[in-house]
Amino acid sequence: MTKHFQKEMEALRRKLLALVAVVEGHLHDAIAAVERRDAALAGHVIARDTDIDRAEVDLEEDCLKLLALYQPVANDLRFIIAVLKINNDLERIGDLAVNIAERAAFLATQQRVPVPFDFRGMAAKTQEMIRKSLDALVDMDADLARQVCAMDDEVDMINREMYDQVKEGIRRNPEHIESLIHMLSVSRHIERVADLATNIAEDVIYRVEGEIVRHRTEDYSSHEGKAEEGGLPSDKREERE
Repeated sequence: MTKHFQKEMEALRRKLLALVAVVEGHLHDAIAAVERRDAALAGHVIARDTDIDRAEVDLEEDCLKLLALYQPVANDLRFIIAVLKINNDLERIGDLAVNIAERAAFLATQQRVPVPFDFRGMAAKTQEMIRKSLDALVDMDADLARQVCAMDDEVDMINREMYDQVKEGIRRNPEHIESLIHMLSVSRHIERVADLATNIAEDVIYRVEGEIVRHRTEDYSSHEGKAEEGGLPSDKREERE
């Protein structure tokens, strides 16, 4: 491929990393808004969503232009397709951050009530998954990506447990039913963010090793990474609502 093509590919990589940074900050602020009951911070997250939307469209157009003009093959083609998929996941994480912020804005108007499930633990675990999946993407680290896949089970377990816990919280504090239902919604959105982090991690594994890992029940934490490249990125997406 020409030097111009390689420059375009490097520019695409820089744009993806810039979007990564914005989305990670977006999610962090949304979760902080819930913890602090900070309506102003929640409003800031909601207002910034259009920036992510524009960046996602811009990145997709760049990918399509490169595919049309240069008809890349092998490693270059795999990279562009991976960017297309990860770009979509990042935009959806941004949307989920907005959903969380909207719940935070409501909760800021209500009396603070005890959260009947481990919200902080769930949020911290999910944010760690996002950080590790994006680090794995930057470094093309399949072993780190497998750690992300293993962590998703922990978030799923918290999400399953919180339904009964919220039900019990409503029984004990029926006057706070709206707040508790909004916290239930926050938990669900965080669980979906974890699913998207897993999607990114699986795409990294496929990008590095050429191995399809979606729909598997293997112990990711004990799997040794491979050095070989090949194939196309995984097309597994988390279940749509």
